[in-house]
Amino acid sequence: MRISINWLRELVKIAQSPQELAELLTIAGIEVEEIEDRREWAKGVVIGKIIDRQPHPNADKLSVCQVDIGQENPSTIVCGAPNARADILVPVATLGTYLAKINLTIKPAKLRGVKSEGMICSLAELGLTKDSEGIHIFSQENLPLGTDVRPLLGLDEVILDISPTANRADALSMIGVAREVAALTGGELSLPKVKLREFSPKKDLTLEISENKACPAYIGTVIEGVKIGPSPLWLQQRLQAAGLRSINNVVDITNYVLLEWGQPLHAFDRDRLQSFAGGKSVTIGVRFAEEGEKIITLDGQERSLKELNLLITANNKPVALAGVMGGQDTEVNEETVNLVLESALFDPIAIRRSSKAQGLRSESSGRYERGVNPAALEYACQRAIDLILELAGGTVSSQVKADYRAERSRGSIELRLERLQQLLGQVTLDDGAIGEILAEDVERILGNLGCELQLTSKNPVLWTVTVPDYRYRDLEREIDLIEEVARLYGYDRFVDTLPAKTAAGGLSFEETIQRRLREAFRAVGLTELVQYSLVKPELAEVVLANPLFVEYSALRTNLLDGLIEAFEYNQSQGNGSLNGFEIGRVFRLESDNINEYDAIAGIFGGDFFPAGRWLRSGKEVAMTWYEAKGILEAVFDRLSLTVSYEKDAEDARFHPGRTASLWIGKQRLGIFGQLHPQLRQQKGLIEAVYAFEIQFPILLATLSDSAKITPRLQVYSTYPGAARDIAFFVSTDIPVDRLTKTIKNAGGNLLEKVELFDRYQGQNVPENHCSLAFSLVYRASDRTLTDEDVEPLMTKVREALVKQFQVSLRS
Repeated sequence: MRISINWLRELVKIAQSPQELAELLTIAGIEVEEIEDRREWAKGVVIGKIIDRQPHPNADKLSVCQVDIGQENPSTIVCGAPNARADILVPVATLGTYLAKINLTIKPAKLRGVKSEGMICSLAELGLTKDSEGIHIFSQENLPLGTDVRPLLGLDEVILDISPTANRADALSMIGVAREVAALTGGELSLPKVKLREFSPKKDLTLEISENKACPAYIGTVIEGVKIGPSPLWLQQRLQAAGLRSINNVVDITNYVLLEWGQPLHAFDRDRLQSFAGGKSVTIGVRFAEEGEKIITLDGQERSLKELNLLITANNKPVALAGVMGGQDTEVNEETVNLVLESALFDPIAIRRSSKAQGLRSESSGRYERGVNPAALEYACQRAIDLILELAGGTVSSQVKADYRAERSRGSIELRLERLQQLLGQVTLDDGAIGEILAEDVERILGNLGCELQLTSKNPVLWTVTVPDYRYRDLEREIDLIEEVARLYGYDRFVDTLPAKTAAGGLSFEETIQRRLREAFRAVGLTELVQYSLVKPELAEVVLANPLFVEYSALRTNLLDGLIEAFEYNQSQGNGSLNGFEIGRVFRLESDNINEYDAIAGIFGGDFFPAGRWLRSGKEVAMTWYEAKGILEAVFDRLSLTVSYEKDAEDARFHPGRTASLWIGKQRLGIFGQLHPQLRQQKGLIEAVYAFEIQFPILLATLSDSAKITPRLQVYSTYPGAARDIAFFVSTDIPVDRLTKTIKNAGGNLLEKVELFDRYQGQNVPENHCSLAFSLVYRASDRTLTDEDVEPLMTKVREALVKQFQVSLRS
């Protein structure tokens, strides 16, 4: 909101400069985004009078003007404006003047051979309008020549562009900002005096509010015999400073009261309202729209209404989008004689939904969405009535009211001084000493805000605080009052030294493990991905009650579906395979309870080692199951995890013959495998894509033993290893993982490494069997092993394999 300093000075006494005031407001939490000093726009521009105008001898579109600017001799100024003529008062930029809005310094010049000693200005050149058809002509008479034009044009002004937080709806009005400034500076308030009056109703205007929750209060006032015309200069300048254009005196008054009190108003042409409604008797109603109804709003747009749109109706015909924008068919124009002035309260949620449904925001909707002060409704209405009668004439013939508000008792909040001091800590006191905020400071600050404090206990100090009506929305608890004290006392006065007793911070165990996981996955070449936790509902997701979009209206139950979609999109954009992982939260509905867990998932495929393509004539090679498994196993190795694999065909997204469940002991850790060919074909993916899902809670529990995550130094043996191979036929139903475990157990402590290096199935191999060949490396830390050391161990390995799996040894 744009705040006029001159207007603000009429409401509260200010001793600070605009810069000091801006800093004070910003520190207090009402950010000043810009200081617009208009005094610089026309510094050096004076009032002048054209006493003679002659055509330029060398240019058809230029004229040579003699301009009296209050000096001994008139100035000769060449002007190209078509409306320049003799005997008019105009703004003149004298020599040396800098026009900031057009970045021009006025210097003596010759234009087509004729000297020019200044510049006659348009409003655009002074920064007041974007475009101008000619020079500005003052309508006033007998203005003192050579005097500053800035007071006449409203350029003796500084504007503060503020951005209040969402909870400070009161700061969207001049009175609200004046109250804030008074609380910050101790300045005396001087608010407009409004005397409430009652007006009798007549039968030609009635109210029928069918949606009293969406519209808890409505006041309709009939004013007859008004004269529509331009607003006085002071009113036009006030609106222009606030960024609003002047329309006519009645509409300008409604906008002025909106800026002053923060209460939106709307004026209907009563005669057009009666004509549109189809009768002399008009019933003003408030209801939600029916799908497909239409209205032409004041911006000239025909809008197809939705059921979310709250309407003002006349005899059930839509005449305005309630709280957003009026309708064109009943707008006030130069022929208007009689008015119906609307002043109402609307539910913030109803207006927000209505505004969003039409993609239409206005000054009114912005205030209703945040919540206007209900106690100011009657005052704002009466203020507008008084100004209309003063500036447009007329008389009030009737007024109708509907008020469905329950009587709201001004609730009280208990505030403890001890609690306030405990939370806020030490501050710099007025005398420069370091201490805690004093009780008298608390009483002064909250009193300046309009709160009423009653001391209910002296030891410990306890107050009962009654909040003013205009702050009831954001001051609801003790902590809110404490925040107000901190804000107005000054955040810059809080002591910035650290407490005497400090403890070093650190990461939680869960965060430590997550970081280790990210490091491990990145180390094997995967990129971390981050996706929305909101998805399109399909099966048993947790669905949001009030989603922003249908596509994002449910909480995800797994990470892998999103990764598959991301892989598909990345490939469709010509970016190749998306080899990545994600650590994120998933949500599940279990026994009517919504539970959330952390999960880990990854996806990879394609040519994982593209640097070797030059050996293959540039051809890509699809990733094999063993290469994909090796990526995952490299992660497990970095985390010192022993993970076993079991055949699995339960998840329909995976290839039934190339999928394994992951186990740590007797706990199922997750799943790994190749995506199902049908899914791959459906998504148009490359030949072989692999994915995994891991349950983070189980991984976390496994790694809870600090010995598993703490790096340990292991002495490397300087003696050579003794390598042996073993080959045998074994049933294809037996997992290699079980064979490897058996070999390690039988090989004893000297067995350093077991590696499968060959698998064959086909000719000369028994049916349902395969030939496996393992390489075993034995090593001791204190000697070189001999055949006498190794052969007994190899014998134990062979015997164990034969006994447990009935293998047929080949070597």
